[in-house]
Amino acid sequence: MNTIIDSFISVLLASWNVLLESAPFVLLGFFVAGLLKAFLPDDFVARHLGGGSTASIFKAAAMGIPIPLCSCGVLPAAAGLKKQGAGKGAVTSFLISTPETGVDSIAVSYALLDPLMTVIRPVVAFFTAVAAGIAVAFTEKYSGTEIPDAVQNSANENADTCSSSCCCSHKELEPVGLSNKFKNGMRFAFGDLLKDIGGWLFFGIVLSGLISVFLSPEIVSRYLSNEYLAMLLMLAISVPLYVCATASTPIAAALALKGISPGAALVFLLAGPATNAAAITVIAKLIGRRATVVYVAVIVVMSFLAGIGVNALYASLGIGITSWLSASAHEEGGPLSIASAIVLVVLVVKAMLPVKAHTH
Repeated sequence: MNTIIDSFISVLLASWNVLLESAPFVLLGFFVAGLLKAFLPDDFVARHLGGGSTASIFKAAAMGIPIPLCSCGVLPAAAGLKKQGAGKGAVTSFLISTPETGVDSIAVSYALLDPLMTVIRPVVAFFTAVAAGIAVAFTEKYSGTEIPDAVQNSANENADTCSSSCCCSHKELEPVGLSNKFKNGMRFAFGDLLKDIGGWLFFGIVLSGLISVFLSPEIVSRYLSNEYLAMLLMLAISVPLYVCATASTPIAAALALKGISPGAALVFLLAGPATNAAAITVIAKLIGRRATVVYVAVIVVMSFLAGIGVNALYASLGIGITSWLSASAHEEGGPLSIASAIVLVVLVVKAMLPVKAHTH
């Protein structure tokens, strides 16, 4: 009994340490997300992604990088783009770059991973999105297939039924005035978006605590020492799993701290947020089954190749991600970290509480 209690306390302490490290950066990321929501017009993306040109694919990938939407929230946004005339290649590119990274996950990456991985993650997400968009556009161009209107309408309806608050937030009326825009952006970031991501973030933090306590470096060195096997295992786990970009970061950090290769950690960070079993069915209706196969295949191939390249890069530079993680893991949480952790917990709990209906 004492062993169980001791293990439980150890997991809580490990999770709390991860929360202390990440909380200030999480709050900063959500604040920037609120600014993007407040001052980036809702139709800005749609106006730049029309047609099926290669330029629109690059624009879609670039625009999706900072936008903080999960793989659920991006579906209705992508359906709206498709309905407003965006090409399949641009829609595919947006579907990948948006959930794979965002201002919030970039901030958490810097907190829990090293600066090099913080830069590599969005860069690889961008090129993965571009490659998938071009591949889908090429496939559709030479296959001569188009999605029937009935299927397209079904995709839009399925995407619009997403229960996530961040999924439906783009339908709100545009507020007038800088003050109202700012308030609306902060309400979205620390309300709707935090409600959508907060639970999964805490799940990732607790899971990282479990990994820290129960996954020994000996197990990793024995079964996951082969970098290719480790990346294949990360693909097998992450492709069907639902995990947002922010929540995947503490999990990847815990695995890296136990000795998994930087490439395998990157594979999990890329493939996990962009694919999951629930979203694939809607994506198939949105861009077609043939394009969906290309979509998943490009993500898998690009993630694997990026993992190999990252391992080679770290080896050539003579640095290890574990050294940065070990240094940050042993730093004592200061007053700012403790205050940020408490504020984050309070905000997530408040956002997830049911909202009372108001009668007018």
